[in-house]
Amino acid sequence: MKRLASVCLLLAFWQVCVVAFNPALLPAPTDVFSRLGSELQGPLLYHLGQTLLRVGIAFSIAMVIGIAIGLVMGHSKRVDDWADSILTLMLNVPALVTIILCFIWFGLNDIAAILAVVLNKAPNVAVTLREGARAVDSKLMEVAKVYQLSPLRTFSKVYLPQLYPYVIAAARGGLALVWKIVLVVELIGCSNGVGFQLSTYFQLFDITAILAYTLAFVSIVYGIEALVLRPLEKRVSGWRQR
Repeated sequence: MKRLASVCLLLAFWQVCVVAFNPALLPAPTDVFSRLGSELQGPLLYHLGQTLLRVGIAFSIAMVIGIAIGLVMGHSKRVDDWADSILTLMLNVPALVTIILCFIWFGLNDIAAILAVVLNKAPNVAVTLREGARAVDSKLMEVAKVYQLSPLRTFSKVYLPQLYPYVIAAARGGLALVWKIVLVVELIGCSNGVGFQLSTYFQLFDITAILAYTLAFVSIVYGIEALVLRPLEKRVSGWRQR
């Protein structure tokens, strides 16, 4: 209920701002929703699907690679000492530079686009999971050993539950970051997707269409957050309240 109220307040604030600006620069919410409805009958669903496909693939690959690297670095000081400088470098290379280089090296295709996103996101996941690996309670692992739990049961019942909050945090932050990078990738070097459409409407100075596409994509990402990630977080973190 509070989240719905905050959205209503945002829409009300938006409507108030419309009065202070030229409608050509800031369309009213009703105009944007109307344009969204008409775009749904046109190319929006196709471009939305292309972007979501890229987001899904890049997000999954970045999570797998980032988790693997983070766990290894968190449990091995030698690996961490060797890889920390490289990880720091990857974290500080601007996303735009990575995107441009990938397109130059691999061409204007989906492989280059997804690779650019993965290279930008995986280091963030690795840093989060490295801290998670370091925070694993060794006493709980010793208790599992005392009770002679099997390695598989120790991993699934003792080790993983301690990492779940870090995995969820990386996933939630990753989803927000990945889709933004994907839009930039599409704007620069793709011939379809929401980013490509935003570039087209930018050239036409069609702010209403830009806001309509933004609203459509943000609504889907928010839905994933509210219907998937947030309930999953409550489920995997429930043992902490027991």
